[in-house]
Amino acid sequence: MSKGYKEITQRIAKGVGAFAKENPDIMKGFREMSAAADRDGVLSAKTKELIALAIGVSQRCDGCIGFHMKNLIKLGATREEIVEMLGVVVYMGGGPALMYVGDAMHAYDEFVSTGN
Repeated sequence: MSKGYKEITQRIAKGVGAFAKENPDIMKGFREMSAAADRDGVLSAKTKELIALAIGVSQRCDGCIGFHMKNLIKLGATREEIVEMLGVVVYMGGGPALMYVGDAMHAYDEFVSTGN
């Protein structure tokens, strides 16, 4: 059975939303940190999202794969860019990373085919 990254991201967003209501200060801080890290600087926002996806794949985090892949598609990342970056993930992470590269490609295909 394959993972549904649209469902994964929706479920996580719902849970995080509930957490945010009960602990708004933590979420405010996280959102501010995320915005500061994601904005264009010397590195583009797309480059930063490629890095974030690479870390998500290497850490085997389904939510990270889903959210960062969705953001990359919105930022106009091409399949070729993602595949090239995932090659570096496999190089650095070996077999365990390779298992999640397949999941990342599934997430790409799912989000592209459903329009996010």
